[in-house]
Amino acid sequence: MHFSEDAPFGVRDGLILEHYGVNELHFDSVKSYRNRFMAVKPNHPWNGLETKEFLYKIGAWGKLRDSGREGLTLAGLLMFSEERVITEVLPHYFLEYRDDTHAFGDERWSDRVTSQDGTWTGNLHDFYFMVMPRLTSGLQIPFQLQGTVRHDETAVHTALREALVNAIVHADYEGERGIVVERERTSFAFSNPGLSRVSLSQALEGGVSDLRNPNLCKMFLLIGLGERAGSGLFNIRQTWRDREWEIPQFLQQETPARTIFILRMITLDSHENEGKYRMIEDSYNKKQKSINKKINSLNNDFKSDIKGADSLNKEINSFNNEFISYNNSVDSYNNLDNSCNKEAESINSDTPPDVADERMDLAEKEEIKDRETTEEKLWKIAELARKRKRLSPKVMEDIIVQLCVHRPLRLKELADMLERTPDGLRNNYLAKLLREGRLRLKYPDQVNHPKQAYITVV
Repeated sequence: MHFSEDAPFGVRDGLILEHYGVNELHFDSVKSYRNRFMAVKPNHPWNGLETKEFLYKIGAWGKLRDSGREGLTLAGLLMFSEERVITEVLPHYFLEYRDDTHAFGDERWSDRVTSQDGTWTGNLHDFYFMVMPRLTSGLQIPFQLQGTVRHDETAVHTALREALVNAIVHADYEGERGIVVERERTSFAFSNPGLSRVSLSQALEGGVSDLRNPNLCKMFLLIGLGERAGSGLFNIRQTWRDREWEIPQFLQQETPARTIFILRMITLDSHENEGKYRMIEDSYNKKQKSINKKINSLNNDFKSDIKGADSLNKEINSFNNEFISYNNSVDSYNNLDNSCNKEAESINSDTPPDVADERMDLAEKEEIKDRETTEEKLWKIAELARKRKRLSPKVMEDIIVQLCVHRPLRLKELADMLERTPDGLRNNYLAKLLREGRLRLKYPDQVNHPKQAYITVV
């Protein structure tokens, strides 16, 4: 596939696909988009344009001025084409929504949609409008009136919409595993390929926007979806904070590079939650400073981005291990609680603040170092499975047993470390290891426990 090179690195969704024309588009998707555009902007002059000119205005069609040739932009293909055509250009392109809120018995998901199932187009426009009603279905809506009309959307609806749009417009569509949106009974998770291009502190403050796909962002903005000014994460966080729910998690995964955003609807003590907001933000920001230096140098040169991926991943690894471990177990949660309490006590004690801070920093560093060492061991053990997609069952079983020696591991964690599907691991390896007594369940009396994990029998 030939990409024209008239778009700079970082604006790759504006690349023109010279041999892809309007016939590659799904016209029902285009028609649906134009109807929504007209509903939001009924008097806009673009409503009267013919199809190709309208697509040009919104960034879905491009023109090479030096040669006069034209074609779909990458953004136009992603937004309005069909999965089979999109994967000709982007082989790793994949979209998935899964929901276990009504799963029963052995069912893994009560609702699941993928871009590959052949029942719909598989493009981004249709994915958004299929998934959004599923995300908000069943949410409690207080009775509100705007004038004489009932208003059926809350700040939570708005936050979920923003999180979904964020995953779509910030994804690296050349990356692996695609976009995965998960809904569980008390949580939502939005995962997309590619690392965040701004620090958490910048995202929380708002006003800073470094878009990977500006044309996709523009298309959503034109129909009233998304926040251009970089205030999306700030607004989501504020919504969760107002309800005293557990703080949103903003994770950066090393291999493959992914951004994961988790929203839990679990109420915590307000003082406890505020302390965690502050501590995690401070910790993240310290790590992010060094990460940003790497990211900035990578963005200056597309080739150096590819060659420098390994060094960037090493830089990010220590951050990921620290951040992910906050919710791995009840024990790690309690450790965080204790550190919050120590900070609060030091305010009213006779110990000078700088001495108290120094003691706390030392304790935190030791704890973080221990966690990082364990995580590094786990990823090292699983390295062979990630490098080789075909391993003998005996070798894979031994790797799994070695992993579960170091700490209890959940199915999703094993799937990420080994780069295998959860269903494949469960059916081909874990069930057998449990039968043979080489592994045991963390919650043997509650097989479907939400924090179920596997432990090696020593």
